[in-house]
Amino acid sequence: MTTLTKDAIKKSFMKLLNAKPVNKITVKEIVTDCGINRNSFYYHFDDIPSLIEEILNEQADALVQTTDKDTSIYSSILTAMDFALQNKAAMMHLYNSVNKDMFERYLNRIAHRTVTEYFEVHFAGEHLAEDDKQVVIMYYKSLLVGFVIEWLGSGMKYDLSGQVQRLCELFEGTTETAVSRCRRTE
Repeated sequence: MTTLTKDAIKKSFMKLLNAKPVNKITVKEIVTDCGINRNSFYYHFDDIPSLIEEILNEQADALVQTTDKDTSIYSSILTAMDFALQNKAAMMHLYNSVNKDMFERYLNRIAHRTVTEYFEVHFAGEHLAEDDKQVVIMYYKSLLVGFVIEWLGSGMKYDLSGQVQRLCELFEGTTETAVSRCRRTE
């Protein structure tokens, strides 16, 4: 029952966050929306920021589980952006809230994990110079975070997935080129 309650709280919060800014959402609204009492909310979460953090961390964890051997780095980036694309209003509300630093930490964490997992899956067994590999991971992480922040900063006025798709077309093969330059000769 506690898992169902916790999931209901998260679902209600996301529904409300897609409708209005974080600072306009109260615990009372969340518990009313999901039909529980305030004590149930506080049993699971200390406050709304801890709820936000758990939701963002869960999204990051879920994303890593979707990485498979047949996807390109850009497909992985699009997958990472999927939650933002499905929750545009919520992302804009988080981006413009006092929790912006938490949101940016989430973006950096999810981007770093996405790219690192991609490298672990696709280049397992490769003898790569660790320093070089970390530079390439930082590059793609920064690319992902930069695209999302630019998109949010523009008020989400353009098609993010279309832009990333075009990026994929323009830079096809560059990951493999970078990795080939990271290979150690032993």
